[in-house]
Amino acid sequence: GSGRAPGKATIGWYQDQGITEIERQTPHAVTIPGAIDAWTQLLADHGTRSLGDLLQPAIGYARDGYPIHQRVHHDWSLAEEILQQEPTAAELYLVDGKAPPVGSLQRQEKLAASLETIAERGRDGFYKGAIAEDIVTYLQGRGGLHTMDDFANAKGTYITPIRTEFHGHDIVECPPNGQGIVALAMLDILKGMDQGSHDPLSAERLHLEIEAARLAYRDRDAVLADPEQSEIPVGDWLNEEHAAANRALIDPAKAMYPPPASSLPPHHDTVYITVVDKDRNACSFINTLFNSFGSGQVAPQSGITLHNRGMGFVLEEGHPNCIAPNKRPLHTIIPAMAVKDGRVALSFGVMGGQYQACGHAHVLSNIFEYGMDIQEAIDFPRVFPEIDDEDGEVSVESSVPEDVQEKLKALGHKTTHPNRPIGGAQAIAIDWDEGTLKGGSDPRKDGCAIGY
Repeated sequence: GSGRAPGKATIGWYQDQGITEIERQTPHAVTIPGAIDAWTQLLADHGTRSLGDLLQPAIGYARDGYPIHQRVHHDWSLAEEILQQEPTAAELYLVDGKAPPVGSLQRQEKLAASLETIAERGRDGFYKGAIAEDIVTYLQGRGGLHTMDDFANAKGTYITPIRTEFHGHDIVECPPNGQGIVALAMLDILKGMDQGSHDPLSAERLHLEIEAARLAYRDRDAVLADPEQSEIPVGDWLNEEHAAANRALIDPAKAMYPPPASSLPPHHDTVYITVVDKDRNACSFINTLFNSFGSGQVAPQSGITLHNRGMGFVLEEGHPNCIAPNKRPLHTIIPAMAVKDGRVALSFGVMGGQYQACGHAHVLSNIFEYGMDIQEAIDFPRVFPEIDDEDGEVSVESSVPEDVQEKLKALGHKTTHPNRPIGGAQAIAIDWDEGTLKGGSDPRKDGCAIGY
């Protein structure tokens, strides 16, 4: 369901316009939204209820209001500046120029009407007719290349997952253009480094995780792209030879920044849910706008907030992930599962934009390397080497003990405290022998684990 660039989005057009990067609050950050088509296809092929029925709770919340919780308010307040810059966004999402206060009800009447149209007309209610016209007219008015044909032709694709072995489980991830391969590559590096010999909250363990992440994300930024338009060396990426070469670059006693160039051949607002039913059908499901409020652009009549996933592209001619007509960008969202003996043992996901692949490796290591239960593995303190930071800073949650933080600094890491918790996770483990389910939900986010 990851959307594609407009059919007119050639690198030559951007070069002619003097555009050298895709900025967030521009139409170029918006690919053709793929979520509605994906929902429609999944329900038609695997669902038991109609899209119209399933949208009714969302319609009710949009029309009648939903309360603003503390974490939501905090994230909302961080987005005030970008929302203030766009009139419709400011009108719909700010109160006197500020985020709605905690405990207040937020209503989205225009969005409710749009969701009703989709509930009644299905896929065509979004990709054809008034909603699509509103979005296309708005984006074109801001200089975008989107057309009604782009929307009418939008279609999601069934893909074959990729996997690697980790502690007796097959870890199953979405393939490129998603970054699931980055999580698998991290696990391949870590499983040969005896991280279990270190205390789980030691600087030594966190150092190995940081360095493995830097190498895996370095490979991501070098070659990850849409496999329909670029050759992605998945076989070279997920093999022991490449993992061993990456391990050899890691010095247990010293931070590595910047990492050396990739040896592979050259060719942040997310909602995750997982559900397991009485028949043990498992669903690992994720949707996203990328940053909070996406691009900060809102179609004025339909009230549709537009994502900024197009920022996953680069504007470097010849790069595998260079923007091109109908191409999908590098995508960060990666629902996942762990499989043992041919059956799902764990359905899980970690939110947090760029952090997601690192989060998968962290949570899985906590469970399978250190024997933590689901909730403990999710709660456990986190670190993350900021991928886009030029100074190589490492975000460290305040729950990491001070002496561990000091030891990370002694190893050469430039640590910083993030202005919000790192990521958020949910997971359900299936115990086939006992016939029970175990769920966990991250206290860093709104959410909960419910059995019913």
